[in-house]
Amino acid sequence: MRDTRESRLLLVLLIAIAFALITVDIRGGEESPVDGARQAAATVFGPVENGVAAAVDPVGNAIGAVRDSGSRHDKISALEQENAALKARLGSDDRTNSRVRQLDAMLKNAGAGQYGIKGAEVIAIGAAQGFSWTVTIDAGADDGIRRDMTVLNGEGLVGRVTTVGPRTATVLLANDADFTVGTRMEKTDELGFATGQGSRPLSVQFLNGKAKVKAGDRLVTFGSSKDKPFVPGVPVGEVVRVDPSGGALTRTVYVKPYVGFTKLDIVGVVVQAPREDPRDTVLPKKAAQAKPKPTPTVTVTVQPNGDLVDGSGKVVGNINEQAGGDAAGAADGDQQGDAQPDNAANDQE
Repeated sequence: MRDTRESRLLLVLLIAIAFALITVDIRGGEESPVDGARQAAATVFGPVENGVAAAVDPVGNAIGAVRDSGSRHDKISALEQENAALKARLGSDDRTNSRVRQLDAMLKNAGAGQYGIKGAEVIAIGAAQGFSWTVTIDAGADDGIRRDMTVLNGEGLVGRVTTVGPRTATVLLANDADFTVGTRMEKTDELGFATGQGSRPLSVQFLNGKAKVKAGDRLVTFGSSKDKPFVPGVPVGEVVRVDPSGGALTRTVYVKPYVGFTKLDIVGVVVQAPREDPRDTVLPKKAAQAKPKPTPTVTVTVQPNGDLVDGSGKVVGNINEQAGGDAAGAADGDQQGDAQPDNAANDQE
């Protein structure tokens, strides 16, 4: 249709008629004069609308799903990140609790021995300097760490510092084959030298070949001249086996170290030695031994008639019956003894 004056007038007329019909329909309510026409139109065009809707709705739903997929993916990603954060938090809480326990035990040992320590964390393990058993800690010269300082933790002797950098240091562990430390036995003060043997117990040779040593005896560090490389009183380990001397001047004792060298985390470097030797005060307390159970005793009294009565008043026997039995046994023995000469006489005949 061309855009002419007549077409514009026709369009205005149609719009006016449409508004008039809408006004009449609204004012008429349920009795609207155009209600019949509406129903007829619904009857004619309803199936067409349903068919178009059936064809269009899946497309619309798909478009909506595509449109909303971004936000849904973001929600899923956010939930996954939240779960991962919660898991990491739980894991970190467990590790934090473990580190707190380690630090608390180390501080207790340092307090008991009056050691001035610098806390550090093990950040690497390996043969960094050509040693078999070494670790690297995150403290160095800038933190006051020097070569040949004692390293300990909440369990006991860890090792000694061998190499120092500005912010890190290398520690030779006490179970290394090149590691040797002077030891002193608890209470008896027997002196010896402990040498590392890798994953096996430490080998300790006592100066006194006749020293009395048994499994369960405990050892601490004896200390070095000017407290380097070892300060005194640091727990070393517990005797697990004693080899006989076999005529040698010294005897070999095997000691299980207190420290687990494969699970080191928090350690302390002794930067200030104690004023006095702490002796055995840093050793862990021994577990209380169970008291032996008392052996029950039964009291038996003899009644005038010879009955044996226990503490509960129960008759458990009679002394006369026992005496009669003993007498009968003796009589039988006498009869057998009398019969022996006759048998001997018969043998002689």
